Amino acid sequence: MFSSDREPEIFPTLTNAATSNIEEHVKNRSAALKAWDTIRRKRREAAVNKVKRLEEFVAPRSVSTLLHPEISFHDETKEESFGKGLVKLFHKTPGDIVCGKFWELRWAFGCPLDCNYCYLRGTMRGRMKPSFVKTEYVTAALDEAFGNIKTPSLFNSGELSDSLMNPLLMAKVADRFEAQDKHKLVTLSKFGPTAVGFLLETPRKQTICAWSINAPEVAGKWEKAAAHPQKRIEAATLVYEAGYDTRVRIDPIFPIKDWKLHYGNLLDMIFDAFQPNRIILGTPRGLWKTIKYAHDSGIDMTWTDYFMEDSGWGKKLGFEQRKEIYSWFYEKLGSMGYDLSRVSMCKETINIWEAMHRKYAPLTCQCYGQKAFGPG
Repeated sequence: MFSSDREPEIFPTLTNAATSNIEEHVKNRSAALKAWDTIRRKRREAAVNKVKRLEEFVAPRSVSTLLHPEISFHDETKEESFGKGLVKLFHKTPGDIVCGKFWELRWAFGCPLDCNYCYLRGTMRGRMKPSFVKTEYVTAALDEAFGNIKTPSLFNSGELSDSLMNPLLMAKVADRFEAQDKHKLVTLSKFGPTAVGFLLETPRKQTICAWSINAPEVAGKWEKAAAHPQKRIEAATLVYEAGYDTRVRIDPIFPIKDWKLHYGNLLDMIFDAFQPNRIILGTPRGLWKTIKYAHDSGIDMTWTDYFMEDSGWGKKLGFEQRKEIYSWFYEKLGSMGYDLSRVSMCKETINIWEAMHRKYAPLTCQCYGQKAFGPG
């Protein structure tokens, strides 16, 4: 039994720290649910007052005809698609790139975060303003896809937009996935805790949550409208603790001054909060369309200063520099006890994968394809 004069020395520090962590977690969760309630209330008011702008929505054909923003060539091969192209199989990977087929869910296009290097600039001649497809068209396309795609698959909703830029619409999309148990929705976002209320309010088994998280020093330069990386980590932690398969995308990794220090700190921030089910790595890529429309918009173009060579997926850092970056990340993650089989390199060349002695699945996406269906 502890004497009364020893108790103050032992317990208050532990209790205060634990209490602080609990209070912060509750605060974040409450903020997310409150924001979700606000979104729903505002939408209800808009419907009642008939002030919802029709131009918020576009016809399905407006999205189905878009070329994937990172593809700079036309392929006359007919893509496999459903719902007039709202669910489309991406398959136009250049021959020197270790990537392949995956399903795009084209529920919207554009993004309000407007990151300087974003490949979406090449999609609509620099137009980044979000546009949405009415939910009934999206869910009909999903029903058609679910009835025809026999292999369990991931549907990536974050290729042509940020998945959480309209939580109300995404909630309805996620609900549709709960009506079956074969396929899964992947959300990819740079938003913070206030965008995840619908995920916390109604936990879903068929949704995988992913966050694009960069080092704060990089985010501060070229991702200024996105949530701070710490807020993205907080959002990811909330859904992870709610039971979701939660993944992290560290891409593009820029070799800025002291990059190892900055990205080491980022990994510490992430792993202090939760352990991602998978991690996707990538280095900067620049298609000519992306660079052109970024330049025309008058934004900071210093992100292009690092390009040294060309590939089938646009301009890249030099081979040796990319190899150094990936080698450092793999070594760092391995030292943290992370299962390296759950790490992939996105849009990378065959020679990088072979130089890194990493195994890949030919003709399939390493990040959203069949190999990545499970958490690891």
